[in-house]
Amino acid sequence: MYLKKIWKKITNKKDYKELKEIEKINKSSNEFKRKYEPIINEIQKKIETKKEISFKHSGHSGDIINALPVIKKLSKTHKCNLFINTNKPLNTIYKKHPADKVFVNDKIFTMLTPLLKSQTYISKVEKFKSQDIDVDFDIFRDFPINISFDNLRYSFQITGIQPDIEKPYLTVGIHKEIKNKIIIQRTFRYRNQFINYKFLNSYKDIFFVGTVSEYEDLKREVKNLNYYECKDFLEMAEIINSSKFFIGNSSVGFPIAEALKVPRLLESCPYFPAAQPHGKDAYDFYYQIHFEKFFKILNDK
Repeated sequence: MYLKKIWKKITNKKDYKELKEIEKINKSSNEFKRKYEPIINEIQKKIETKKEISFKHSGHSGDIINALPVIKKLSKTHKCNLFINTNKPLNTIYKKHPADKVFVNDKIFTMLTPLLKSQTYISKVEKFKSQDIDVDFDIFRDFPINISFDNLRYSFQITGIQPDIEKPYLTVGIHKEIKNKIIIQRTFRYRNQFINYKFLNSYKDIFFVGTVSEYEDLKREVKNLNYYECKDFLEMAEIINSSKFFIGNSSVGFPIAEALKVPRLLESCPYFPAAQPHGKDAYDFYYQIHFEKFFKILNDK
């Protein structure tokens, strides 16, 4: 086989590429059969036979929010516990990641847990400390597949559960102070290089709810931008739930807006378009003319 590959590489580059692609497919198929299919089958068996299911997640805060539709659906027939694994090192470098060099640090865990604990369909939310786990959501990062598909559906492929994602799966109250404002959260990750926010200088009542450095960065474009520092993600969710509409890129803010089903605009990332909106009053955009068009639609409602 080795000599055959070398010969094709020299004499027929098209056949060589086809041979390499076949090898790649066979390798991933064998790897899945050996390492991951038994895990998927075992998860399915546990869902079918157990009445209490414990989940583990080590991912970004937004990834954890995106796993909630599956947990909510399973909670109708199971007692559901969620364990967050903190301080797992990132597998790539992000500019100014709020948890520094890990997916979820202790500070982010503290900010996230009030929101998760407020959801009545989750029986227990705790830091992972070697508890017995039935469903490990982390394995989607290990699968031999391209994960540039709808990130809300990652957990679907692990559990075989496909909930209705056009319905809300987060429930929070209304914020006491910040109401009927345009709310923005825009991180340094997953930005769209084709758009800008300068046109927002013509509008009022716009508030930013991300980090101070993210706010200061966008303030350079939007001079009339206001800032509100949320004490935790539960308060952020209450502000988003009370908003006129939400604008954001792929981070914790947009998954919260998506889970609440408030009117929302997603700044889509051209190089990793995994975040997707679902349901009514939800728009995504790649280009400036569409950004301003959809903004006007929601602003005029």
